Amino acid sequence: YAYCTKSSHFRFVLDEALKNDVHLETSSWFDISIIRSMYEQGKFDKTKYIICNGFKTEEYKHDITALLNDGFANCLPILDSPNEIDYYLGHVNESTKAKIGMRLASDEEPRFQFYTSRLGIRYADAVPLYEQKIKNDPRFELTMLHYFISTGIKDTSYYWSELSRFIHKYCELRKVCPTLQTIDIGGGLPIQTSIQLEYDYPYMIAEILRTIQRICAEEGVPEPNIFTEFGIFTVGESGATIYSILDEKLQNDKELWYMIDGSFITNLPDTWALNQRFIMLALNGWNRPYRKIQLGGLTCDSQDYYNSEKHIYQTFLPQLQAPRNQPASPQPIYVGFFHTGAYQESLSGY
Repeated sequence: YAYCTKSSHFRFVLDEALKNDVHLETSSWFDISIIRSMYEQGKFDKTKYIICNGFKTEEYKHDITALLNDGFANCLPILDSPNEIDYYLGHVNESTKAKIGMRLASDEEPRFQFYTSRLGIRYADAVPLYEQKIKNDPRFELTMLHYFISTGIKDTSYYWSELSRFIHKYCELRKVCPTLQTIDIGGGLPIQTSIQLEYDYPYMIAEILRTIQRICAEEGVPEPNIFTEFGIFTVGESGATIYSILDEKLQNDKELWYMIDGSFITNLPDTWALNQRFIMLALNGWNRPYRKIQLGGLTCDSQDYYNSEKHIYQTFLPQLQAPRNQPASPQPIYVGFFHTGAYQESLSGY
């Protein structure tokens, strides 16, 4: 398992992750400086795996090469485009032995705006790239094949089709490349976004393993080692965002707004960018009558809201004023959004 630093790059998160014998996955030049810092502090050693994903800028390739030449034996640059290997061929020391990975470009979900992911190497180019630029260079070994489904791991015909296609390509490459012994199936394992548990984790994990085993047996190829990069699943449930309700506004006969002391666009960007739901609960006032409401943020942007129409479930919170039979309280109503520990603070710019 490799923790993907982009899901939450804060020191206290990485410190906790590394206590559990995990490896790291990077997606940008910025991440390499984090690894250097962790190594200098004695929290990360050169035997750990570093899965270097993403499209590589010159700075990113330079720092990956520096890790390889400095003896980080399990630093794996995952080739994202065919010409990326040219940089390593020209800059990795002759005495360095380096492992290389390759990311395959998945086809997107049928309703998506384009057919194939911008990330990764075309399936048809994978074997020629290995045979022409990696196979005969004694410095490099192709050891990992990687793919990722942007919609996540879901029980859909699309996901199973893409997984099967990927494993068949692994088998094809494995027959000509005996050093290829590992696959990376990326992230995408969801977390709980409502009070009711909606995801059958044991079934999905078992079915993924059964699919890999079945195809490898049919192709007569050894089963691979498996890496995962479950960022949201690892860190998502570690965070919560709490707002207080500043005031209420009845804008017509039916639409009651509670105005929060923050902004969904700023603090929880996935709520407007992806229509993401989070577990939402009132933190006080539970003995008051509940009202169906819309939550509005402080910005002037029309998209700065959270309600039932946009986020599927209806939104209910306690009324702001205590009923006549209850003592008045100067304390405002607080509302908590839970399982917000992945990406939200990073995207917000904290």
